[in-house]
Amino acid sequence: MKNILYFTSLISIFIITGCSTSRKLNKPAETKTSEIRSTIIIKKKVPSYAIDTKNISANKIVAFAEKLIGTKYAYGSAIKENGFDCSGFISYVFNHFKISVPRISSDFTNTGAEIPIEKSKRGDIILFAGTNPKSGVVGHMGIITENKKGEIKFIHASVSKGVMISEMNSYFIPRFVKVNRIFSVFD
Repeated sequence: MKNILYFTSLISIFIITGCSTSRKLNKPAETKTSEIRSTIIIKKKVPSYAIDTKNISANKIVAFAEKLIGTKYAYGSAIKENGFDCSGFISYVFNHFKISVPRISSDFTNTGAEIPIEKSKRGDIILFAGTNPKSGVVGHMGIITENKKGEIKFIHASVSKGVMISEMNSYFIPRFVKVNRIFSVFD
């Protein structure tokens, strides 16, 4: 009987401790955008790519992208009916406005002008390393939807949830590469 009580008490302690630890782990990172700096060293040489946005506003692009929230994820696809991967989503959005952009996320490495993340605006392109930050290659991307007092949100095609809006958090911060500005018109 003492053994059962002992094990029950021990299990209860683990459960209580586990819950409080989980809560701490799931708490969003409280990192100020001005403190976010890339630690990624780009290892792949990528030529510059000029994007002519044809005086279409960044706001118009983002508004269209937001209409695609919920579209499923499909690796290698830029076709809405099949789903999108991250660069396929970006390609689809820009091609809707007849704006030519690279098809592969790594080819966005040197598009537009790099800007500090804290100065990012709606429509700027945000780049991340893939699942392995040490790869030194841009492997994921999105479009900034807002920067409210340093709280960055961006729209992208996620493997787990398809097209969605995410915040900078403990998953994305270590993979952050840079923000590129390609628009001159923001609204």
